[in-house]
Amino acid sequence: MSESSNPMLSPSITKVTVNIGVGEGGRRLQLAERVLEVLTGMTPSRTLSTKTNRDLGTRKGAPIGCKVTIRDQDKAESFLKDALWVRDNTLPAYNFDISGNLSFGISDYTDFPDQKYDPDIGIFGMDVNVVLERPGHRVSRRRRRKSRVSIPHRVGRDESKDWFTGKFDLKIVEE
Repeated sequence: MSESSNPMLSPSITKVTVNIGVGEGGRRLQLAERVLEVLTGMTPSRTLSTKTNRDLGTRKGAPIGCKVTIRDQDKAESFLKDALWVRDNTLPAYNFDISGNLSFGISDYTDFPDQKYDPDIGIFGMDVNVVLERPGHRVSRRRRRKSRVSIPHRVGRDESKDWFTGKFDLKIVEE
């Protein structure tokens, strides 16, 4: 049975998470939140430190970054198209994990289309994580009757590479 005949076999983007780690609270964190709000059109949530680290100057429970999770399919695809354009639609093969997820970094938010450098904000880089799943994967996350997803139904690394290549014209560099 081919993927085109069975809709349960065609993978899709479940979520795109965009993260900016600042390392401290205060003004820089507010500026990073503003950057995420401008890029995604969504309100970011703060990420908190889980441990106290004297070398880094972080306390447990203190805000150290912000993130946005895009679950809407159209918004996720349009943001991802822009984010991949920043990377010239070329990514190394090691950015794909064994579960078919894609993670990559962007060094400067001003590389996005229609973004200009603002000296009040400065330069912020970000991490972009894309989760790719087949329909029916929700059974592993639901509250009642939670169960495992079988190995053949999971999206693998090679299938994920093929999907991103076909959908976004992504060039994957094998190293």
